[in-house]
Amino acid sequence: MNASPPSLSPRCWAEIDLGALERNLRAIRAHLPAGIRYVAVVKADAYGHGLTAVVSRLLQAGVDALAVADVREGTRIRELAGGWPVLVLGPVLPGEEGRLLAADLTPTVSSAAEVARFARAADREGRRLPVHLNVDTGMGRLGAWYEEAGAVLEALLGEPALRLAGVYTHYSDAAHSPAFTRLQRDRFLAFLHDQRERLRPGGDLLVHADNSAGTEAFVPDSPVNAVRVGLLQYGIRQYGDSVFERVRVAPVFRFAARVGLVKELPAGVPVSYGRTFTTSRPTRTAVLTVGYGDGLPTTASNRAEVLLRGKRCPVIGRVTMDQTIVDATAVPEVQPGDTAVLVGDQDGRTISVEEFAEWCGAIPWEVFTSLSARVQRVYPAARA
Repeated sequence: MNASPPSLSPRCWAEIDLGALERNLRAIRAHLPAGIRYVAVVKADAYGHGLTAVVSRLLQAGVDALAVADVREGTRIRELAGGWPVLVLGPVLPGEEGRLLAADLTPTVSSAAEVARFARAADREGRRLPVHLNVDTGMGRLGAWYEEAGAVLEALLGEPALRLAGVYTHYSDAAHSPAFTRLQRDRFLAFLHDQRERLRPGGDLLVHADNSAGTEAFVPDSPVNAVRVGLLQYGIRQYGDSVFERVRVAPVFRFAARVGLVKELPAGVPVSYGRTFTTSRPTRTAVLTVGYGDGLPTTASNRAEVLLRGKRCPVIGRVTMDQTIVDATAVPEVQPGDTAVLVGDQDGRTISVEEFAEWCGAIPWEVFTSLSARVQRVYPAARA
């Protein structure tokens, strides 16, 4: 794919393939058992892909619910998602209850204190507020510890102003620790079993675990009836032991920049701040209009590669705030204004998000969400 850069010649940009996003969603749905509901995770500006555009496309494609990080994100998409459940995964700060209720958002509860706070807020408004209970089975972050979650559930069910709409947990290391993930799953299923008379799973109650949603969670008669899907819908598959092992997903994201200057350097010249690289031969360099102010971190210095006219060119010297220097000796025809691809394809060659993340000492989630506001998100019609 060699799409032309967007209008007004931005320094760098991210192309988002909404058509691929919808195709990924359909592929994921095809691998889910019948009746499993799809909760699309769109927090952090839809993983850096652009909240408004992504949510609009996901709703067209038929998701069952949306999940965001906080009240602010939920409020941003409520006009788009009228009628859809919007789950707030993160804590609701004291004082945000009014905005949460006004936007008809569903909070997560982790403690009896939160239960009481939400009940007071809903009662003042004469509302019955749907909430999800988070059960901490080993993440050690949000949620009521699984041995104590029964008391939180009892408090929740005792509040007439609250309605239990869901119960969930979150796996801490599903990609690398199947044994611990099984332990977490067993703890969650045991909690559901112990509380079965109170919970009565089914109907409108969503019961969901992590977005990896291992095959063991979908055994016959399992109370799990929903799955949270995040990174996978954006084209990145992380979990080899899940129901999604055979799902074919396509990248949605492409990160590119312009060549601002081409120059020749003799041998023995230090390059960029700190003189971390010195040319060993006459070198043609291309100065790219992208830097750590955009989302290419300094950890990529002397490690990353970019595509120029379909050829891999190494980053040399330290990445700076606004520019990055690459060795373009192998591309003698390179010119100012050319497109350099940091993530994605060009002339049949590809740099994957996973590869880019490794160079940056990061993870794919971090790559997507680290792009700054000055990286324009574009949605080429040819790719839609």
